[in-house]
Amino acid sequence: MDKEDRDVAMEADEEVRVLFIEDDAAVAEMYRLKLELDGYTVTIAPDGEQGLKLAKEGPPDIVFLDIRLPKMDGFSVLESLRADETLKHIPVIILSNYGEAELVERGLKLGALDYLIKAETTPSTLSRGVGKWIKE
Repeated sequence: MDKEDRDVAMEADEEVRVLFIEDDAAVAEMYRLKLELDGYTVTIAPDGEQGLKLAKEGPPDIVFLDIRLPKMDGFSVLESLRADETLKHIPVIILSNYGEAELVERGLKLGALDYLIKAETTPSTLSRGVGKWIKE
């Protein structure tokens, strides 16, 4: 086994923790099922405040974030994550129903790694992207 194979084998053994901040339980469950099937550990937060609290309690490896959320919107969550020294390095992918250019631009400016539209993003697409986003 060469070094690259060992690195891949090591990565496969490491738990990847995903925080999914989404207020639509059916949507969250659909993505959670696929991510867990692919070996990721998924925690779901139903609102922005809970999502931020969970991120601070046990920093995830990646965050999927809706922007229209109860209690605290996704942009505020993203700003709080980027302002926190221990959390600012965590890749955040916005997953939203809203694809207006100004929203996409705002999300990326605030530090999201990517901005995906739910209608164009299958659970498989999301799951396949996790490894790439974590490395960026």
